[in-house]
Amino acid sequence: QVQLVESGGGLVQAGGSLRLSCAASGRSFSSYHMGWFRQAPGKEREFVAIIHWNAIMTYYAASVRGRFTISRDNAQSTVYLQMNSLKPEDTALYYCAKAIRYGATLPADFTSWGQGTQVTVSS
Repeated sequence: QVQLVESGGGLVQAGGSLRLSCAASGRSFSSYHMGWFRQAPGKEREFVAIIHWNAIMTYYAASVRGRFTISRDNAQSTVYLQMNSLKPEDTALYYCAKAIRYGATLPADFTSWGQGTQVTVSS
C-alpha cells in the first residue's frame, strides 16, 4: 500500500503559477502510473492529469491542457504538477493518486489517495 502526501498549494493571483508535489512512500513507486485530481466545493472530483510509470506518456483534461504539466522523479518517489496561467476556476483541493491502469480518468480507477493540498486563485 502506497502512502501519498501532497504539498505546494497556496493562494495565487490569476495568471500566476504553482508547483504541486506528491511524495510517495514504498519501494514500487517507479512502477505506478500516477494522476492528479481536483475537487472544488460542491462539485465532483475532477480528473486533471495522468503520467505513465516511466513518464513516456501523459494525458490531460481539456480544461488544463497547455497550462499544466505533470512530471515525475522516480528516484525521489515524487510526482509533480506544474500549473501556469492559473484561473479562478482552478481553485480546488488537489489530490494525487495511484492509477490502476494508464489512461484512467475516473476516480474509481485510482487508489491510495493523498489528503490533498488547497489551491486558491484570486481574480
